Amino acid sequence: MNADALPPGQPGGPSNLTLRVVSAIVLALLALGLTFLGGLPFRLFAAVLAALVFYEWTAMQPAESRIHEIVSWAVLAVFLLALLAGVSAPAALAILIVCCLITIVHSGFSGDSHWSAYGIAYAGIPAVALAHLRGDDSAGLIAILFLYAVVWATDILAYFVGRAFGGPKLAPAISPGKTWSGALGGALGGVVAGIVTAYSAGAAMSLAGVTALALLLSIVSQAGDLFESAVKRRRGVKDSGALIPGHGGIMDRVDGLVAAAVLLYLIGVVFSELGAPAGLFSG
Repeated sequence: MNADALPPGQPGGPSNLTLRVVSAIVLALLALGLTFLGGLPFRLFAAVLAALVFYEWTAMQPAESRIHEIVSWAVLAVFLLALLAGVSAPAALAILIVCCLITIVHSGFSGDSHWSAYGIAYAGIPAVALAHLRGDDSAGLIAILFLYAVVWATDILAYFVGRAFGGPKLAPAISPGKTWSGALGGALGGVVAGIVTAYSAGAAMSLAGVTALALLLSIVSQAGDLFESAVKRRRGVKDSGALIPGHGGIMDRVDGLVAAAVLLYLIGVVFSELGAPAGLFSG
């Protein structure tokens, strides 16, 4: 999101920036409120995000047959209901894999592409990661707040530093507006925000550990942004949707978050002594 300065009324210009800020604040307050509640409200939040992401994903390449579209939404609904029911992460992932396989098999019969199956995976895996990172305990709350802090700070600093300093493009063939200065500024902002959030919340991690984790999440967040840009470029669309004023679609807003959430979940599972993804943040 580190675009160059633009005149008023143009995408990214002052009037658009106001919409971006207001929309971001509203979404952040909603996300924070549901995060503090945890449990079923947060699982519902993750499920709704997954459904909206899948909707925008499939809108980029609608199914050729109506029946394949129905099958894709039906199997996604089964997965989302399981997520809301609070099944374990392994069970949720197993259900997700089965849903993807059903969609792939049906696409073979209907003559459709595997695009919907890819969308189910893209929407579903982060939903599992988010829901099981948060859980119901204080460690889960710290984990999600840490994730938000790193991703949001990366996003904000990348945008403003990129506009202020410009310079060489980060990935001109994928996203011409992004610069190396923005990427480095975003990474620095993500690390600082992660350190402040972790220690303000009482996370039991060393400074080196928090710094390394925040840097990794910031990098992956920006990679997630680039991945979504590549998908949109391949499909010939500028925005994934128009649901959020000033931002475009839900995918445009959460592209970095979903990638970073999956990484944080995996790191938590591998390195947590408690065997739970949020155990990294336990006292």
